[in-house]
Amino acid sequence: MKKFYQEFKDFALKGNMIDMAIGIIIGVAFNNVVSTLVKKIIMPPMAMLSSGVTFKDRKYILQEASEGVSEIAIGWGELIEVLMDFIIITLTIFMVVKLMNKFRRKADDPKDKEVETPKNIELLSNIEKLLEEQNTLLKNENSLK
Repeated sequence: MKKFYQEFKDFALKGNMIDMAIGIIIGVAFNNVVSTLVKKIIMPPMAMLSSGVTFKDRKYILQEASEGVSEIAIGWGELIEVLMDFIIITLTIFMVVKLMNKFRRKADDPKDKEVETPKNIELLSNIEKLLEEQNTLLKNENSLK
């Protein structure tokens, strides 16, 4: 039992497991933000543009409801609304990731003095410069021989 507990503790406390948990929590919160953005900000003007037509109740009825039998229908309108939500959410996430990547590239560029470069990128850039200088010196030395 102690061995099982120790293995579980090692697994649960690994850095990548905690990072993954944090990512999931942030993802859920981000999903709520994007869903609210779609439902409360983007969809109302779209409904206004379409003269208040909503697709949610649109369906193709296969069998009418009768005594003891419920209606059987294909809810194509709800599918269209879900697809529209998906496209808008995907587009929103794409734009956020694109913006984040732009800032990351800017921060990773050691020549850009506008944004402070992380120390590891700066160090790698300095190592690269030193290697280039060393290669130049070696080439000059070999050409003199």
